[in-house]
Amino acid sequence: MQINKGSISIFIVCLLLLCSSLKAQKVGLVLSGGGASGAAHIGVLKALEENHIPIDYITGTSMGALVGSLYAMGYSPEQIEKLVKSESFQNWSQGIVDNKYAYYFKRDDSNASWITLKLSLDSAFVSTLPTNVISPIAMDWGSMEIAAPAIAAAKYNFDSLFIPFRCVASDIEIKKSVIFSKGDLAQAVRASMSYPFYIKPIYVDGKLLFDGGLYNNFPSDIMFDDFFPDFMIGSNVAGNNPPPDADNILSQIKSMLQSKSNYDILCEAGVIIEPKIDVGLFDFSTVQNVIDSGYVAAQRNMDFIKQHILRRVEPLELATKRKFFRDKQHKIMFDNIYIDGLNKKQTAYALKILRHKNKVVELEDIKKGYFRLSSDNKIKYIYPQAKYNEQTGYYDLFLRIKKEKNVVTDFGGNFSNRPISMGYIGLQYNYLSRFATNMNANVYFGKLYTSVQLRTRFDFPFKTPIFIEPGFTWNKWDYFKSSNAFFEDVKPAYLIQSEEYGQLNLGFPTSKEARVVAGGVVGRTTDKYYQTNFFTQKDTADRTDFDVASAQLYYEINSLNRKQYANQGEYLKIKIQYVNGLETNTPGSTTIVDTLPEYKKYHEWAVLKMTAERYFNRRGTFKIGLFGEGVYSTQTLFNNYTSSVLAAPSFQPTPDSKTIFKENYRAHQYLAGGIKFVVNIRKTVELRAEGYIFQPVQMMIKKEDNKVEYSQPFAFQHYIATGAVVWHTPVGPMSLSVNYYDQVKDPFSVLFHFGYIIFNKRTLE
Repeated sequence: MQINKGSISIFIVCLLLLCSSLKAQKVGLVLSGGGASGAAHIGVLKALEENHIPIDYITGTSMGALVGSLYAMGYSPEQIEKLVKSESFQNWSQGIVDNKYAYYFKRDDSNASWITLKLSLDSAFVSTLPTNVISPIAMDWGSMEIAAPAIAAAKYNFDSLFIPFRCVASDIEIKKSVIFSKGDLAQAVRASMSYPFYIKPIYVDGKLLFDGGLYNNFPSDIMFDDFFPDFMIGSNVAGNNPPPDADNILSQIKSMLQSKSNYDILCEAGVIIEPKIDVGLFDFSTVQNVIDSGYVAAQRNMDFIKQHILRRVEPLELATKRKFFRDKQHKIMFDNIYIDGLNKKQTAYALKILRHKNKVVELEDIKKGYFRLSSDNKIKYIYPQAKYNEQTGYYDLFLRIKKEKNVVTDFGGNFSNRPISMGYIGLQYNYLSRFATNMNANVYFGKLYTSVQLRTRFDFPFKTPIFIEPGFTWNKWDYFKSSNAFFEDVKPAYLIQSEEYGQLNLGFPTSKEARVVAGGVVGRTTDKYYQTNFFTQKDTADRTDFDVASAQLYYEINSLNRKQYANQGEYLKIKIQYVNGLETNTPGSTTIVDTLPEYKKYHEWAVLKMTAERYFNRRGTFKIGLFGEGVYSTQTLFNNYTSSVLAAPSFQPTPDSKTIFKENYRAHQYLAGGIKFVVNIRKTVELRAEGYIFQPVQMMIKKEDNKVEYSQPFAFQHYIATGAVVWHTPVGPMSLSVNYYDQVKDPFSVLFHFGYIIFNKRTLE
C-alpha cells in the first residue's frame, strides 16, 4: 500500500494542532456562596491539586469569594485550610477581637443590658437598630492584612493575580450584581460576604453593597463571559431558599431580597461538585468535617474530570509559580494615615490614639492602635484600606471612620422564678473632640435591688491615655421582699441596705488587658434590720449608719469573654483600700437590751483584696476554670452582730449568691477558692458544675443580746456548689441552676433566670 506524502503532512499538521489545542486547554473554577458550608471548597481545591488538575480562572461568591481569593493570591489549599481552622479566623467569624488586641482600658463597667439602641440628635431621635450580628472590626483588618501585598503586586488588577479572579456583590438599590475585576481585593471580597443582618454592608464607590449571593450565588455566567474556559468545574454548597416561613422573619426577609440563582454550568464541557453538608450557616466549629466533605465529593468526580482535562500541572511548576508571585509582594510598612468621616478635632483625637507621627511604622504597631481606636465607644465603625504607594515604596493607610451616635440607650435586666426580677435602663451621651466625653445614667428597679447612677468619663489621648470619672450612685437592697421565706405584704422589711456615695476615679492602662485605677469615695451606708425574727408591723427596725470616706488603688486584668457565665479568658484584681468613717447605731423597738438612744464610734481600717479567675482549654468543648479570692482587712467590729456582719466583706462567687444574704460567707479575713467545669453541648448551650470552699480566718459569732465576738482561728469552713444549664441567647443568658450552701436549714435552692444578675458597684467596692 502506497502512502501519500501529502496525506502524511496533513495528518502531522492536524496532530500538532490537536496537541496545541490540548496544551492550551483552560480550566475555570466556580465557587458558590453558602456560609460555613463554603469551607468545602478548600477540600475541592486539595483534591484538584493532588490530581494535578490545572486551575486557570476562579470566580466566587461570598464564602466562595473568600476561598477563591486566597487561592488566587497564591495560597495553597493546605495554607487556606490552616487559616480557616486558626483561632484568628474563628474569632473573625464570631466578631471577636483576639485577646492579644483586646483593649480593656476602654471597656465600661459591666451592666445588665440586653439590647442597645442608638439615637442621633440631628435626626429627631430616630433610633438606629443594629444592622449586623457580629462586629466586622477584626475581619476587616485581617482581610486587609492578607490581601494588600498580593493585590499591590498585581497592580490592583484581578487578572494579574496568581490566578485571574472575579467575585460579585449585590447592589440592592438597583437590584443588580456588581462584578469586581480590579481595585481593592479585600474590599471586593468583604462586599461579597456582607450577608444581610449578620455582617455589616460596606460602601464601594458610593454604593452600599451586600452579599453577592442575593442575586448570583453561583457565578458561572461571569466565568463564561469574562474568561470563556474550555472546561468549567463548579463547587456548589448552596441552593435556592425554601418558601418563606410565617413564623421565621429572617426567611421572609431573605425571600424578599434574594433572587433565584442558576446553579448550572453554562459551557458545554463541565462538571458540578456538590458536597453533602449539614451545618449551620455561620457555624465554623466543625470546619474540618466540611473541608473533608468537599474533598470526598471532588474525588468522586475525579475520573470524569481527568477524562475531559488532559492537561496536568506538576507540583514543582505550581510551587515555582507561587514563589514567583510571592516574591513580587512588598512587606506592609505604613507611611501616611488618612482619615475620612471625622472633623479636624476628632481626627486629631483618632491619630493620637493610633500614635502615628508621620514616620514609617510597622504593621503590628498600627494594628495595636487600630484595635485601641475601635474599642472606643465613641467610634461606631472603622473600615481600613492599605494602598501601595509606588513613589514612596510604602503603604498608605486609609481609615473610613464613623462616629457613634450622640445618644445610646440600653435596656435589660433579669427575670426569675424568685422575686429578684429587675429591669434596667441606661442612657449615655457621647461627645468627641480633642478628648472624649461620656455622660452616663442608669436605673435598676426591682424588689431585690433598686439603683440610680450618674457618671461622666473624660478620656484624654495622651502618650499614656488616662480617664477621669466623677460620679454619684444610690443603691438599695431589700433582702426581705426578695426572699421566698417571707410574705411580701409583711411590713416593715426584715433587712434593707441602702447607700449613696460620690466618687472620683482616675485610671490609665498598663497593657491592652490591664489598667490601674485610683479613686476616692465619700458617702453613707444605711442598714435597717431587726435583732430578732419575731416582730410585728408596729415594731421599728434598728438602724446603723456609716458615714464613710475611703481611698483605693487597684490593678485589674480582664480578658473574660462574657460579663456573666464566662468560659474563656482570665480576670485578676488586686486592690488596696483605706477606709475611715463614723458608725451611728439607732436602736429599734426589738433591741434586746437597754442601750443609749444612739451609739457612735469611729472606725479606721485598711483592706487588701485579690480576686483571680482563669479558664483553660480555650477551643475545646470541655473547659476548666479556677477561681480564687483572698481578703485581709483590719476592720473592727461594729456595735452588734448584725451590723458587723452587714459591714464585712462577702464571698459571692455565683449569680445566686449575689441575690441572698448569707451570714456564713462574710468575714474580715478569708481565703476562698473554687473549680468550674464547663461542657458545651451545643455552640450556645453549656452545662456548668462549680464548687467553692470558703475559709474565714475568724468567723463573727453571735452571742446573747445580739452581741458579737470572733471565733477561734480557722474554726469554721463553708462550702458552695452549683450545677446549671445555661443557654447564651443573642440578648443574654438563660439559666436553670441548683445551688447548695452548707450548714443551713434548707441547703438546696433552685434558680431560673433570664438576663444578667449584675449590679452597680457598692460604696466600698
